[in-house]
Amino acid sequence: MPSNSNRGVVYLKPGSVEVQSIDFPTFRNPAGKSIDHGVILKVVTTNICGSDQHMVRGRTTAPAGMVLGHEITGEVIEKGRDVEYLKVGDLVSVPFNVACGRCRTCREGDTGVCLHVNSDRAGGAYGYVDMGGWIGGQADYVMVPYADFNLLKFPNKAHAMEKIRDLTCLSDILPTGFHGAVTAKVGVGSTVYVAGAGPVGLAAAASARILGAAVVLIGDMNTERLAHAKNVGFEPIDLTRHDRLGELVADVLGVPEVDCAIDCVGFEAKAQGTDGKVVEAPAVVLNSLMEITRAAGAIGIPGLYVTDDPGAKEQAAKQGNLSLRLGLGWAKSHALHTGQTPVLKYNRQLMQAILWDRLPIAKIVNVKVIDLEQAPEGYKSFDAGVASKFVIDPHGQLSKAA
Repeated sequence: MPSNSNRGVVYLKPGSVEVQSIDFPTFRNPAGKSIDHGVILKVVTTNICGSDQHMVRGRTTAPAGMVLGHEITGEVIEKGRDVEYLKVGDLVSVPFNVACGRCRTCREGDTGVCLHVNSDRAGGAYGYVDMGGWIGGQADYVMVPYADFNLLKFPNKAHAMEKIRDLTCLSDILPTGFHGAVTAKVGVGSTVYVAGAGPVGLAAAASARILGAAVVLIGDMNTERLAHAKNVGFEPIDLTRHDRLGELVADVLGVPEVDCAIDCVGFEAKAQGTDGKVVEAPAVVLNSLMEITRAAGAIGIPGLYVTDDPGAKEQAAKQGNLSLRLGLGWAKSHALHTGQTPVLKYNRQLMQAILWDRLPIAKIVNVKVIDLEQAPEGYKSFDAGVASKFVIDPHGQLSKAA
């Protein structure tokens, strides 16, 4: 058993995180009630997500002192007495959704909006604002509740460690990108546009490809990310050229529309202003996707939109109200799908694709491994737009597995 020491990445104030000593996890829920259905994990990998950046930038109502991190892969070191199907030593992937497995939405597969794990609204997550108060996993150790239901056990621990840089993406970004592609109705021969060339956008593009897309376009203003997207086989769309997305699409496809579109940007979207400067425009991605998606096409929206944004430039956007051109989408009979990804719908299939060398997601999202003490610098680099997915290795196990 480990000593009862634990470190975690703690949000201090906008623009600032710090690695601090934190409490060792116990079998208690956020309300302090003792539970028997959880496990304690030694964290093997835990990733920095773009969603974390929204909090660190001060664009949510996240309180100071939160332990961050919802992308977790770990080894079971202790289990509650009601855990039947896992054992100490198992290596598992943790869906970022905290879900009970018992409520109506969980039973229907909608684990992103579990009705029992958050007293304020539907849906829970680790280390995230307004998502139930569950302690985050950017730490040495973390507690996972409802373990039998939530956790995905890797069938061969040694093989999993060989693939751990890929498998770490199963907790969030790969299922999220896949969910975006599925809900955009990507299929064999589809033409697909992905908004955003960050890690989730690249995961969505990779998902579209494995689902049979003929061509995947990926748009961004970041030249480094666009260059990486091209290197891994996607068609880069440089949004700094001009603001007429249909023309940029037509330059590649010959027509100004696509079959499917995926929003991997969310509410902190930006556009070029009339003076050529980049300005915040929270509805620009959704409006542009409705313009370029064919009639009766679908738009997947895994990009995050929040109910409260204290840092918004527009007054309406502070309460999540956007200047959305919904009439255009209605007139074109678009299907739009929003919300947290129900990771359990997809993670087992995606695990198999990784283990059988069908989906080299670590290469596609450009995984970069750092140790826990480097996390604050990782946040700064990610926020600056580097073309990498930062994976934290708290115990130095990835270097041993290399």
